[in-house]
Amino acid sequence: MPGTGQVLRSEWTKISSVRSTVWTLGIALVVTVALGALISALVRNDWENMSAHDRLTFDPTYVSFAGTGLGQLAMIVFGVLVVSNEYSTGMIRTSLAAVPRRGLFLFGKIAVATLLALAVSMITSFVTFFTGQAMLGDHRAALGDPGVLRAVLGGGLYMTLITVFAMGIATVLRSPMLSLGVLMPFFFLVSNILGNVSATEKVGDYLPDQAGQRIMQVVTAGDDAPYGPWGGFAIMALWVAAALAAGYLLLRRRDA
Repeated sequence: MPGTGQVLRSEWTKISSVRSTVWTLGIALVVTVALGALISALVRNDWENMSAHDRLTFDPTYVSFAGTGLGQLAMIVFGVLVVSNEYSTGMIRTSLAAVPRRGLFLFGKIAVATLLALAVSMITSFVTFFTGQAMLGDHRAALGDPGVLRAVLGGGLYMTLITVFAMGIATVLRSPMLSLGVLMPFFFLVSNILGNVSATEKVGDYLPDQAGQRIMQVVTAGDDAPYGPWGGFAIMALWVAAALAAGYLLLRRRDA
């Protein structure tokens, strides 16, 4: 029976040998950095037209992460493909025959993909921050300013948890099309709608993406969320833990 090291090496080989999964990580980096830089440049050019209230609540760090909402979609695709590719090709039967301990199998897959996502996400977060601040010019923040380093590290952690959440949901649904069909509209449409409609705004505060994004905020003036940056991150972590637990339980009970 294969050990943990062998399972981890096997999962690394699977991920690194599939071009589509690797490309999605590159797309996430490029989209997040490019869109953040563009929005930052637009904000700097429009600074003179901003109201006194907007200037007072201006968060240069959070502005540089404006591309995260779109970049996270590529991370979601990566998380889904890592898990569901084997189901779509039928290789899951071979994998489970080689690693009959399903908990170990899932742990190996999640662990390798999470470490890879963490590395890419942290690089993306720091590059996004420095690029965005360069575009903001005189309105930029410094990494040593209060709360900024936490926000930049939080940006990397946020994108990592989004990836892990996608892996948990893909383990539950197994189908790549079904998983993406649920996750993409949820994060791109449903979450934004619930968070921006007064009747459902309080519900939106507790969705994984909206709660998790608080970790990237430095200026919280006018923010009426019932929790702080780490509180929002904890809420997101609970969503991720629930998705992984559901995926593990179903993986144990279902046939391949």
